[in-house]
Amino acid sequence: MPTISAFERSPDRGRGLARDMSVRWALEEVGQPYDVRLLSFAEMKEPAHRRLHPFGQIPTYEDGDLMLFESGAIVFHIAERHPGLLPDDANARARAIAWMFAALSTVEPPIVERGAATLTERDKTWYATRLPILDDRVRARLADLSIRLGDADWLDGRFSAGDLLMVTVLRRLNGSGLLEDYPNLCAYIARGEARPAYKRAFADQLAVFTGKPPTGE
Repeated sequence: MPTISAFERSPDRGRGLARDMSVRWALEEVGQPYDVRLLSFAEMKEPAHRRLHPFGQIPTYEDGDLMLFESGAIVFHIAERHPGLLPDDANARARAIAWMFAALSTVEPPIVERGAATLTERDKTWYATRLPILDDRVRARLADLSIRLGDADWLDGRFSAGDLLMVTVLRRLNGSGLLEDYPNLCAYIARGEARPAYKRAFADQLAVFTGKPPTGE
């Protein structure tokens, strides 16, 4: 049974934004039981954890003699090992992998940059000028993604690891006011959140923060 690491006290207050969320969701989608090792911020920086994650972050993934870090790499490994998250057809599989990279390399960076600014730069004199620029960068990505998705349920046919990562990334914009201009993306996120595997993963992550066991799906 694989073991993943997660925050002992998540800074997102259990809202499903911590990096272990996508890994939990992937494991739930493929029906793979797993253990979770909870870490304090201090423990994340200790040598024992840095042997698993050189940058002292979460999540990590251990399965036998395999140790992985980086949520995208872990989700990719899970998707390769188990049916359900990558198509059998070679071309469709390659496209799903491309969407995994797109989520983390193209769509997420401006979202994370904007989020960091709202947390750390609000008291700066340049914040009022900088925020609209950051918003426009995010909107540019959302507009392109909205056009590509159109009225489809998922990015390329059936639900895949590409959708799993993309929905996880887009959820970082909840409460920003930027998603409302793209109703199809809002519906796309809602479809992801409605999946039973997502609900189980979210409940498990929330239970760590609240200290209450999940009620189950």
